Amino acid sequence: MNRALAPDTTALARAESLIGVIPDYPEPGILFRDITPMLADARALRASVEALLGPFDGTFDVVAGLEARGFLLAGAAATIAGVGLVPIRKAGKLPRPAASVDYALEYGTATIEAHDDLPAGCRVLLLDDVLATGGTLAAGRRLVRELGCAVAGTAVLLELDDLGGRALAGEDVHAVFHA
Repeated sequence: MNRALAPDTTALARAESLIGVIPDYPEPGILFRDITPMLADARALRASVEALLGPFDGTFDVVAGLEARGFLLAGAAATIAGVGLVPIRKAGKLPRPAASVDYALEYGTATIEAHDDLPAGCRVLLLDDVLATGGTLAAGRRLVRELGCAVAGTAVLLELDDLGGRALAGEDVHAVFHA
């Protein structure tokens, strides 16, 4: 990303203000972070994606997005960066998964999968929407490595600081916003 694409700080502040908090969703006691109002605002979305990409300028060959909201950010990021996109999907969603990783969630376990369309050693920037407990990002990193690629970086739109997700996802995760 060249410096002409540096995030617009006014738009970035607006982006943060557009992230809604929905109490008791999907379960009582959970505060769900709704990024859809931010996604609907073109300037806010662009500024957020540029902020996701900024620390990794020139260090990656492709962007991988974690299902499901990570796809939205990764698609925009890949377009802005001029690179390809790799979807990392929940189990059973891809027609020819090449690798899969199981991981623990707050309420059970899950599996993510990806195709092996990338050349060995490809540098992958891994993106997701929210860093909560860190399990999904940690699994995404393992999956990228299992595919023979290098993790160039990991970034999230929003980190929920009180949940301590960095302990599992990695201390080097770049977060645009914190809550």
